[in-house]
Amino acid sequence: MTTTHPEADRDLAVEAWTDDDDWTDETLALLRALRAPHRRNRAKSVGFAVYCVVLILIIWGGVPSLGLFLQASMGADYTGHGGDLLAAMPAGITAIGLLTFVLLVRDGLWRGPVVPPRAATDWLLIHPVRPRPVLRPWFWLSCAVAAFPGLVAAVGGMVALGLTVRVGLPAALGWCLLGGLCVPLLATCAALVVERSDRTARWVRRLTPYLTVLIIALAGQSALAVAGHPVHWLELVELWSGPWGWAAIAALAPTPAAAAGGWAAAALLLLSTVAALALADRAAATVPLARLRERARTAAGVLAALRTVELRSARLAVNSANGSDRQRRLRLPAPRRAWQVVPWRDTLALLRSPARLGRAVVLAVPALLCAVLAHGATGGLSWLTTAAALVFGYLAVAQLLEPARIETDDVRRASWSPYPFAPLMLRHAIVPTVAGLLLGLACAGALLAAGSGPAAWLAPASAPALVAAGLVNACRGVLRKDLMLSPAQGAGGGTGPLLFAAWYAAGPAVAVAVLTPMFSTALRGGTAVPVGKAALMAVVVAVLLLRWAQARATKMSKARPGTSAP
Repeated sequence: MTTTHPEADRDLAVEAWTDDDDWTDETLALLRALRAPHRRNRAKSVGFAVYCVVLILIIWGGVPSLGLFLQASMGADYTGHGGDLLAAMPAGITAIGLLTFVLLVRDGLWRGPVVPPRAATDWLLIHPVRPRPVLRPWFWLSCAVAAFPGLVAAVGGMVALGLTVRVGLPAALGWCLLGGLCVPLLATCAALVVERSDRTARWVRRLTPYLTVLIIALAGQSALAVAGHPVHWLELVELWSGPWGWAAIAALAPTPAAAAGGWAAAALLLLSTVAALALADRAAATVPLARLRERARTAAGVLAALRTVELRSARLAVNSANGSDRQRRLRLPAPRRAWQVVPWRDTLALLRSPARLGRAVVLAVPALLCAVLAHGATGGLSWLTTAAALVFGYLAVAQLLEPARIETDDVRRASWSPYPFAPLMLRHAIVPTVAGLLLGLACAGALLAAGSGPAAWLAPASAPALVAAGLVNACRGVLRKDLMLSPAQGAGGGTGPLLFAAWYAAGPAVAVAVLTPMFSTALRGGTAVPVGKAALMAVVVAVLLLRWAQARATKMSKARPGTSAP
């Protein structure tokens, strides 16, 4: 007796379908009739969301822009910033365009532009219906969602060029729209290729680290151009390297810094976008059903986690779907003393996940740039850039705390350890602190090589405090949804969301708020005395935050008396 695979049976059934078996039009008409009330309610919700977004854009973008144009008409001069803007645009727009491609293509690794709901993949598509009428609308919806930020960016570029370079607004908007719309649409088509092809997906995973470094290099080149050190031949190569560069050529076309070939770049953008959309429209119906089911389940799980503010669960689901959690087989000599066991495990875990080390290094770059900006800033701007540097520094060292977060996801996992749960959490801070210090020393070395003063030593000095802040967050415990939704807060929600945000990010919020004033003073002064005071304050904050993390960990272990952790 022979048996066949269910997928093979389904494929044979599909091949056996004839035109008489095709119930696509009737099925979709019935579904439209049955889902009409739900569709009307969903349209109302989407309309309200669009209204809120447009209102926010008008209040925070349109009204201030109108005020700036009115001031310019009354004699205010903003052209002093025009030279810096034009210098930053070639490498800067190229970096933004390349980042758009990376983000949307990475989205194709786990979700993709063709993502129908689970009902369509689990029930509708297994019946004798044509997949094209079911799947095409979801592809075009993804195109519209991707194009909306590009439209907003094009309007922002029009305002910036009109104020600082005195370019005509219609010309500025038209040229900026070319890149603002074509780049995300091309990236969405590329994401469809990734969704359909496993081979392309593997290449995307391999190239992502290199593309990330390239984007950071382009951002640094843009900053150097603003500082008066442009590299014109390199900018020319970048401008013609692909759609991300063609968008920069189009944006520069109506300005005095226009590059040669603006109309050619516009034609390339338009033709490639139209061709890619035509091909993608046909390919949208060819995504395998098994892959659609997998993507629909992942997207539903991520959306459910986001609705309940389970950000870590959402991130783990995405990483599991796109293969970001693959670990390398690596061995280290076994520890000879008991106190070395936890650092040995943490070191091995990080070495087997080199992506986390890479993200820590990448996030240290904007922290370094913000610190450099804070050194030359004054007043509130110095405080703001210093706080941004500390936030990026925290995000960098937080990548190294994954072993601690795994233990706190379920305290029963700590049963392997001979230590109580709270001391175990403190031992999990050893490797991230050492790695953070090494990363800070590398940043300090780069600053000293560039001619910086004693303020460069603030980079390693901040590492222990930021690691302790991450450990506080790792020991949050059960999610406090009661802070966000409570009957006592009334219909408007009151201060619930603010209280929840304060609880959720308590560790880094306290660290950044306490360290910002003294670090800002030390960065502006640059002498040894304020730097020493700031470093001493960082040590004190680190000790206090570690005590706080220990108290939270003790509370977590006592909250589950049935677990093995004491």
